[in-house]
Amino acid sequence: MSHVVAIKDQVEAAVQAALSQALPAELADADPVVRRSDRADFQSNGPLAVAKRAGRAPRDLASATAAHLAAPTTIGGAAPAGSITPEVSGPGFLNLTVPAATIWQQVAARLTAENLGVATSRTGERTVIDYSAPNVAKEMHVGHLRSTIIGDTLARVLAHLGAEVTRQNHVGDWGTQFGMLIQFIDEHPERTWQGEGSMSALDALYRAARAEFNSDPGFADRSRERVVALQSGDAATLATWRELVAESETAFQAVYDRLGILLAPADADGESRYNADLPGIVDELTAQGIAVDSGGALCAFTDGVVGPDGDPVPLIVRKKDGGFGYAATDLATLRLRVDEYRATRILYVVDARQALHFRMVFDVARRAGWLPDDVAATHVPFGTVLGADGKPFKTRDGGTVRLNDLLDQAVERARAELAQKDHGLTSEEFEHVAQSAGIGAVKYADLSNTRTKDYVFDVDRMVALNGNTGVYLQYAHARVRSILRKAADAGVTLGVPVDPALALHPAERALALTLDELAATLDDVAETLEPHRLAGYLFGLARAYTEFYDQCPVLRADDDGVRANRLALCDLTGRTLATGLDLLGLAAPDRM
Repeated sequence: MSHVVAIKDQVEAAVQAALSQALPAELADADPVVRRSDRADFQSNGPLAVAKRAGRAPRDLASATAAHLAAPTTIGGAAPAGSITPEVSGPGFLNLTVPAATIWQQVAARLTAENLGVATSRTGERTVIDYSAPNVAKEMHVGHLRSTIIGDTLARVLAHLGAEVTRQNHVGDWGTQFGMLIQFIDEHPERTWQGEGSMSALDALYRAARAEFNSDPGFADRSRERVVALQSGDAATLATWRELVAESETAFQAVYDRLGILLAPADADGESRYNADLPGIVDELTAQGIAVDSGGALCAFTDGVVGPDGDPVPLIVRKKDGGFGYAATDLATLRLRVDEYRATRILYVVDARQALHFRMVFDVARRAGWLPDDVAATHVPFGTVLGADGKPFKTRDGGTVRLNDLLDQAVERARAELAQKDHGLTSEEFEHVAQSAGIGAVKYADLSNTRTKDYVFDVDRMVALNGNTGVYLQYAHARVRSILRKAADAGVTLGVPVDPALALHPAERALALTLDELAATLDDVAETLEPHRLAGYLFGLARAYTEFYDQCPVLRADDDGVRANRLALCDLTGRTLATGLDLLGLAAPDRM
């Protein structure tokens, strides 16, 4: 597909060419160091940065570069739109102003290009993303929120940029806890769990089973025997286990659908899938001398990884009792993702507390030959959701907050906030918008924070109509759509070609240059794996649009050409906001 070269990239190329003419040949590839500026469209620090190596005064080199720029160097694509206007400033900076015609041509190009002119820069990459990972027979809770929505956003962005993305929901569906739970269910037939509210009932059964396991040695022994029965394929035990898995998958999918998460049942990658592979994993590591006996367990060690006492930290691949640790399963999943999915990049969206674990798993996998040097394996850590007290978010009685309860709370607050507006929506439309706003508010509040930092769950702030919130962005999109509807209702022809000969109001210029940064922002997110960069871009775009809307009449513009150009800006803003919100997993309502 075709893509549109960003104005900043065009400016960088022009400044680099001009700077190279002012420098000796050995410095001709010097970085022009171009960035957006509040004093002009862009600023170049290139002359200042390279002046000392060139043996010239910075302002002298900046002046020489400006002279070459002011020559017939043009930018603007197929139809050159004029020269950059340079101005030497300070100790050797260049303030750079782009011709209005170039900017208007760029708006027109993005409106007519596929995908808003964003290049599929990740084509050829095969990325596997491991995220969400709830446990069977347990309700999804606030601890699953960040992995689920961060992973989903990264999957959306990478796929949008052309990567082949495989989603993997590493569900906890195997292990000792299932022997315990199945045994408890078998011994307490009066405690039914199937039917309405089954996941809450299962959650309660699990807690009761855990309590009995800890207090009754006889039950603990019977539970361990049940684990053996499960692992050996006992028909009755497997039948109950399958019922637990099926019921849990249905409940998980309902939460994903409500959140707008793109995980599907086919993406489930349960721990049980790897059960048969674990003995082979251990045998291979032992044969290679990577796994060694340590106090009866088989462990692998990573150079330089030691505990507070200075002793090496073990990665347990097989426990003393013969059971397999999480490390063995993670090694098996990693090997499959390389061998079967042919991944070139593997992302594990797991909380920051697991950083050491993944460092050791990746090290062991590389030494074993299961993780080639040309495959990038990355732990994508994130912080914790906190309550108002600055501690991990809990219910009033200290329990874990159910994810559905959290979403219910946000939707209810969104209803109250939206009800105060003169929205003109039907009751059905209002409820749809309230759901979109409430759930979007929760997701945006998470995604707009730096991934690795903790943040406080404050539902009142999240659903606010002003400030850096998801609702504010959704309102900005709805405002754009309203203007375009009014224009159509008034008989104004939309899609009229942009007139590049018209002047640019400063607010038009600022908005157009912000719109031109979408592709660079998405590339940045794909590289850094930090969704807050996209959230911050969209918030800046919404503010730029608000300033444009306040200062530049659109439908009431005196000139037909001015109105057409401003409607083009509105159209591109609406499409860009809708694209960005979708990549964050937020709805973009047309009316609010």
